[in-house]
Amino acid sequence: MQIAPSRPPVIGLIALFLKFLRFGCLAFGGPVAQIAMLRQALVEEEGWIDRGRFNRLLAVLQILPGPEAHELCVHFGVLARGRVGGLLAGLGFMLPGFCLMLLVGWLYVSVVQGSVGFGGILLGIQVAILAVILRAVVRIGQHVIEDRLLAAIAVAAAIATLIGIPFWIPLLVGGGVYAAMARPAMMIAIGMVGLVAAVGAMGIATPAPAGSMAQPLTILALFLAGLKGGLLTFGGAYTAIPYVRADTVGRGWIGDAAFLDGVAFANVIPAPLVIFATFVGFVAGGLTGALAITLGMFLPAFAFSLLFFERLERIVDAPSLRHALTGVAAAVVGIIAATFVQLAVATGARIDAVAIGGILFAVALGLAWRLKGGWVTPVIVGVGAVTGWALL
Repeated sequence: MQIAPSRPPVIGLIALFLKFLRFGCLAFGGPVAQIAMLRQALVEEEGWIDRGRFNRLLAVLQILPGPEAHELCVHFGVLARGRVGGLLAGLGFMLPGFCLMLLVGWLYVSVVQGSVGFGGILLGIQVAILAVILRAVVRIGQHVIEDRLLAAIAVAAAIATLIGIPFWIPLLVGGGVYAAMARPAMMIAIGMVGLVAAVGAMGIATPAPAGSMAQPLTILALFLAGLKGGLLTFGGAYTAIPYVRADTVGRGWIGDAAFLDGVAFANVIPAPLVIFATFVGFVAGGLTGALAITLGMFLPAFAFSLLFFERLERIVDAPSLRHALTGVAAAVVGIIAATFVQLAVATGARIDAVAIGGILFAVALGLAWRLKGGWVTPVIVGVGAVTGWALL
């Protein structure tokens, strides 16, 4: 078999943008399917880089925050035409999903939201998506939780989130503890500092309950909500869910029901899953809100590839940094698990037929567990939509 060349072909900026726009139009099935599509087209068929380099690059991007498929597009764009090419490739890949989600958000606000006829359908979809989220927690955990210390970090982070500890404390403590795992005294000291910080944070302020208006809605706040999600997306797009939820649902700008609807819609359109933030921003703040939160969500994905293009592999070469990032990822698993519990409680409170809701969740979870492929989530969403009428 002929070895593919390790550099991309000569390509114009417009052609580059259109190439990745096409990838964006075909980006169904979540990150695994998207990465497989890029690998097949750009590595196997066109030989932009060799397989070994692609595997190393993907390993680095999976450690860093941000949607890996989008970051791959930006990286390939930089390879082809420099940083302008990276910007165009990233925009091309995300643009179809962004436009579709704007349309979905507009239809949701204009037609669907508040409609009695759609109430049961949407509730069924929300129950089904809870099953998808739980499966994602387990899948991410299987990749991240490799020893008892990481499991302890995940459990501690889940408990901390459920009792209202600010997210940054378990993240910092988890990263610090695992980075210092070879020095027990340092580990204990970091854990004690984290415990003191958690107690102090709970004494200073109590988080506002979901649905209460803690702060006025501003475009800057939506941008920062997206930026937090983009910076803390470790191990997959589902890890952005708790942070965006905390800064939107937690401030009363959008309800848990609409939030889960956004996650469901993001699972069935061609786009990186983090595009659910666009829906959340539109429902909360209209078109400007959607633009602001989307900019914040995707800014880190562009920045890591554009600013650190030459240093990506060296950034994670230091063992201490790799350990710290692994500890942070374990804490994120715990935070997502806690968020699943919070969403499940909020959704369950709106279900009249609890037994039917439990059966629907079990069926959806079984499908998510046993089936594979990019069509699985749309099937699960369809099952929820068809049976949702029986929940009310």
